[in-house]
Amino acid sequence: MGLEMVVKDIMDAASAEVSRIKSEADAEVLQIVVEAKDEAKRIMGESLAKAEDDIKRMKQQEISSANLEVKRTLLNARKEVLEEVYDRTFAAISSLPEAKNKEILKVILTNNEVKGKKIYSNAKSEKLVRELSSLEYAGNINCAGGVVIENEDGTIRLDYTYDVILKGVNEQFLKQTSDILFG
Repeated sequence: MGLEMVVKDIMDAASAEVSRIKSEADAEVLQIVVEAKDEAKRIMGESLAKAEDDIKRMKQQEISSANLEVKRTLLNARKEVLEEVYDRTFAAISSLPEAKNKEILKVILTNNEVKGKKIYSNAKSEKLVRELSSLEYAGNINCAGGVVIENEDGTIRLDYTYDVILKGVNEQFLKQTSDILFG
């Protein structure tokens, strides 16, 4: 019976060792599972935070893009309105009543006739310009109104056409016009 006891003691010791190893393994597995769950939570938290940041960034980009598009549309609309105002002004100047045209031409000629020898105008104003000016009438030009005064050899041309005057006034007062129209 001594051998049976030794075998039983060895078996009991082996069983205890197996139980101890199994308990340690279970505890280690449990620790690994807990650590893995913690790591998964950390990774999930980081992923959610990154996703939230990405969403915020994308939302901000979309808002910025939409704001930029609104500004671009608004600027284009304002530009169209300013062009319409310019076109209407040009049309009004092109069809000035003869009395108003005569009044404007008198002022231009009074202030500038001495600077030249020849004068040009549009066909519509030719008779009036010939009547108001002592300069040599040199021909018709394509313009809304006004005159071009030229020196004797044609090297100096002073452009007092309504087209050029309107363009200059428009460029000079574009900001003020815009402020008046759009506040």
